[in-house]
Amino acid sequence: MDTHSGRPTTDHPPPTDDQSSTADRSVTRGPAPAGHGSCRSCRAPLTTTVVDLGEQPLADHFPTAEELAAGPEPSWPLHVVVCTRCWLAQLTHFDGADEILDAHAHASSSYSETLLAHGAAWADGLVARLGLGPDSLVVEASSNDGYLLAEFARRGVRVLGFDHHAANVEAARALGVETVPARLGPAQAAWLAARGGADLVLGNHNLANERDLGAAGAAVRTALAPGGLAAFEFHHVLSMLDGAQFDVASHSHCLYLSLLALERALTANGLAVVDAERVDVHGGSVRAYAARAEEGRQAGDRVAEVREVERAAGLDTPAAYEGLGKRVDRIRADLLAYLEQARADGRRVAGYGAPAKGNTLLNACGVDASLLPYTVDRAPGKHGRLLPGARIPIRPPADLLDDRPDDVLILPWSLADEITRQMAAVRDWGGRFVVAVPRLEVLP
Repeated sequence: MDTHSGRPTTDHPPPTDDQSSTADRSVTRGPAPAGHGSCRSCRAPLTTTVVDLGEQPLADHFPTAEELAAGPEPSWPLHVVVCTRCWLAQLTHFDGADEILDAHAHASSSYSETLLAHGAAWADGLVARLGLGPDSLVVEASSNDGYLLAEFARRGVRVLGFDHHAANVEAARALGVETVPARLGPAQAAWLAARGGADLVLGNHNLANERDLGAAGAAVRTALAPGGLAAFEFHHVLSMLDGAQFDVASHSHCLYLSLLALERALTANGLAVVDAERVDVHGGSVRAYAARAEEGRQAGDRVAEVREVERAAGLDTPAAYEGLGKRVDRIRADLLAYLEQARADGRRVAGYGAPAKGNTLLNACGVDASLLPYTVDRAPGKHGRLLPGARIPIRPPADLLDDRPDDVLILPWSLADEITRQMAAVRDWGGRFVVAVPRLEVLP
């Protein structure tokens, strides 16, 4: 990396995870707390259930037949609760939770045209908004395979990613995105601050995977240059509740965010929300922009608009979180009835996609290969593996076109428009596309 006004340089590389202290990386080591545990933001006791999906295997681990032959898949509780002090929805604590978060790698977004276009448009907007150029630095926490930072690099902006997963680091570097094999924790943030900090710190759907929301905010605050901006995008818990999107729950996706809950965590750690907007991605998300609190920037009108939407929905009351379990029961019943009737009628159903949300859905419903014989996915690394729990084989999309099933069940339902375009040939033989969330529906 070039040196500009004391900005980061590889002459003095940042600490990796191996060089960070255990305290830097986790505040919840040791046995799981009693009961549901304490809030991952404000530390209040967790007492209020949102939905309990029972015990499930890891939704983002795709075993081979050989691995399954060696022994059963481990499973853990998948139980969503909400903190009635700060209103952060989250998973209950359980033994092994930290180890799961340590091993988690974000699924690559590079196979989705929708998400690539979404990232490119966001990069365009931020470059223009902040006047970013060759002397600017954009940093991303949990930078995945580098697809978003690559958009800034293409626009002539210096970038630096932080990701703890080796495969992501390798993929990002192959795109020309310099990436540190570490999380953006206290040690890495201090390293950035000592070299002038970042003009923009990105959090692209990474906050959902944080074991401590306040600590994540504190690291971003430290990493920001004076006058810098933090930009977070996250799936909106309001979308989860209103759209019965329970399938976003997984063991590595342990937080379900509102602006209300995020703002409280950021304020407690020296950041102030200055802008916010709702965006139509992943079934309904929010972007929140924050600056150092001491800079005294005023919040724009859009912040008040998002706050009002959340207040009107009652996200600061227990009532808003009630009733999701009943809607989940309806989705379970409808999907099972559809698959069982299709089997009875001799209609062949195949799946499309192998996303974590699809695995949560299928395992919550008890669907296995007897009802859904296979699914297909564009990611070559998943081919020949099995969906966790359901043990449904994952095959290339070309196999579906050769097989010509009667129905295609789209598991990544938020990308249904993209998938139906890519697989338009299904309709040529009279095939139908079906989604199960937020309701069972044959797509027009």
